[in-house]
Formats: sequence, structure tokens, C-alpha cells
Amino acid sequence: MKRLHLHVAVDDLSDSIRFYSALFDAKPSVTKDDYAKWMLDDPRVNFAISKRAAASGLDHVGIQVETPEELREVYARLQTAGGPVLQEGETTCCYAKSEKSWIADPQGLLWETFLTTGESAVYGDDPALAIKGESACCTPATPQGACCASKPERAPDAPCCG
Repeated sequence: MKRLHLHVAVDDLSDSIRFYSALFDAKPSVTKDDYAKWMLDDPRVNFAISKRAAASGLDHVGIQVETPEELREVYARLQTAGGPVLQEGETTCCYAKSEKSWIADPQGLLWETFLTTGESAVYGDDPALAIKGESACCTPATPQGACCASKPERAPDAPCCG
């Protein structure tokens, strides 16, 4: 079963944890110095906040899946949606290990599709910055593969944007 994912950048993590805990009537399932996450069943959402973005507000949205089959289904939808897809594959992000891909909608809002496979002690990379153009490489104008060639965990000819 799929779950909607929302990630909001906040200015004050403690104040935001207090607010969202009251709003959801639940404590976060994950709390770090720069990040908190609620895995809610009503509504079925993975709601995360962090102090990692340059500006506060909606950072990105996504679809979290529970099985590799659901992930393949959602990945196929990304290909038909149009626009460059950042196929990140296995990665560490948001204190979790996962497999994921990214796409931007026509307005530039980032959508992440992912399957969480485990926990991590570190936050990990933030490829969303690359899609936004705030970091290294993967933008709609970047040729496929050009943005990942310098990453040590990828082969020089491995696709990144596609």
C-alpha cells in the first residue's frame, strides 16, 4: 500500500515538532537534531520536517511504497509523466536507506518515489538540490549521465537523469 510523503523545511525544529505533534496527536517516529518524521496511518502519510533547506516551506512531496513491485509500478508512471527522471537507485537519505527516483512537475515541484529498506545513522545525500539547480548537476538541461560521472559510488557511464 502506498503512502503520501510530504517534506517541509522549517526555521525552528523544536517549535515545529511541538506544533505538528499537537496537530497529528502523535509524537514523531524519528527525531534527530535537524530532522523529524511522523509515519501516520490516518491520514496515511510520511510527514517529515527538517532544517536542511535554504528556505522554509514545502520542500518536496512523494510516494512511498512498501514492495519492490509497487516501486516498479510507480517508476513506470514517472517515465510516462514526462520530463527528466533522476534515477538515484540505492541511497541513504533522511536517516534511512532506500531506493528512489526523482522528477519535477511542470511547476518545478519535486516528487520523490521510494522504497525504504532500512535505517541509517546519517542523513545522507540530498539529490533534490541537484534537481533544483542548487547543487552539482542534474537539471533538465544536463545531458543524461553527465551529473553522476564524478560520484565515486557510480560508474562513469551510469545513467543519472533519464
